[in-house]
Amino acid sequence: MQRPVFAANWKMHNGPSDARAFLRSFLTHNARRTDRQVIFFPPAISVTTVREMIRERTDILLGVQNIHWEDKGAFTGELSAGMARDAGATVALVGHSERRHVFGERDEETGKKVKAAVRAGLSPMLCVGETLAEREQGRTEEVVLRQLRAGTAEIEPSQMVGMLVAYEPVWAIGTGKTATPGDASVIHAVIRAELAGMVGERAKGIPICYGGSVNRGTAASLLEAGDVDGLLVGGASLDSEGWSSIVRT
Repeated sequence: MQRPVFAANWKMHNGPSDARAFLRSFLTHNARRTDRQVIFFPPAISVTTVREMIRERTDILLGVQNIHWEDKGAFTGELSAGMARDAGATVALVGHSERRHVFGERDEETGKKVKAAVRAGLSPMLCVGETLAEREQGRTEEVVLRQLRAGTAEIEPSQMVGMLVAYEPVWAIGTGKTATPGDASVIHAVIRAELAGMVGERAKGIPICYGGSVNRGTAASLLEAGDVDGLLVGGASLDSEGWSSIVRT
């Protein structure tokens, strides 16, 4: 039984001043724990602020919300994996549904980003998930497996052991709708089986998190579902008190 993962994706919220105030409150009310892993994904402009605030807390990891697959170049507004690592990040979100459906990120690009993350020494958290239309068409497993395979296509099986996966059904993100624990468990089991086919027994050590309108009322039941190793939380991670409650689940 591995430590549950609690990942906060702040999206386009909490600039440096708000990030500092949030973490001052969070750290005051949440002592160091070794039985769970907490990760913060702040916007890029707040990465160094979060790094400074958690400097003494080795139980908390710093992540970035997105990376480019090239190491450097004329890509205005982008952030390379190496830059993220240099700024103190150890984890990178790849293929979040908003990157896919708002910014048009393709499966092939997620594969390049996962490779770039691994090359820079970051642990990629690969996000996969179906839209409502795909779910209603009975294509959930097809879509999730396609995204998983594309996202890991450019790395070796041995390099997959350090990654994380997040199942985030697009229809449940920011909508208030949440997959039932049973729904989540079924798809997490599909993902686990696919990972086992790629890396064997080591697949048990790859955390598979659930994301999609998670809140303090649903966190416990989701974590009790089979093959759910943690939570990737968006809106509910923006309130320090609420996020603290989820992390203490």
